[in-house]
Amino acid sequence: MNASPQPGTASPPPSIAAHAAGVAGFAFTILQSLCTAVLAVSGIRVAIGLTALAAASGIYAPAKGFHQDAIRIPMLAAGALGAIVNLAVLFRVWALRRRASASWRRRTLSRKERRSERLQLVLAILTLVLVGLEVWTHNLVHRTGPPPAHVASP
Repeated sequence: MNASPQPGTASPPPSIAAHAAGVAGFAFTILQSLCTAVLAVSGIRVAIGLTALAAASGIYAPAKGFHQDAIRIPMLAAGALGAIVNLAVLFRVWALRRRASASWRRRTLSRKERRSERLQLVLAILTLVLVGLEVWTHNLVHRTGPPPAHVASP
């Protein structure tokens, strides 16, 4: 006997379990999208930091435009905070995977998942390094006084 519905007949409405599974799938899709957004934002933060560092490295003048303190300091704080949160999440995920209670659900990560985690780690560390370099070199590059006197060598 053929169990498939005949053309023109209506299929039964989905059960509550099927509806719950659909909602749960949608929720997990949103959570995965948040992880992707965190990764994308990390890359954007690195690009902003590199651009600011490149723009500041060759200029001997007071900060103007996007490099003024009212924009620079909150962006540095947001970048550093985002990188720290990223690192905390990665370390928490790794700690949860190492737990003995997780052994029953542990599986080998795909190459894409391992690469994604490594990229997140590298971008977070790079962001913190760039923020540190910007904080350290900002006063050296953007001095308000006269340029340093060069000593002529004989």
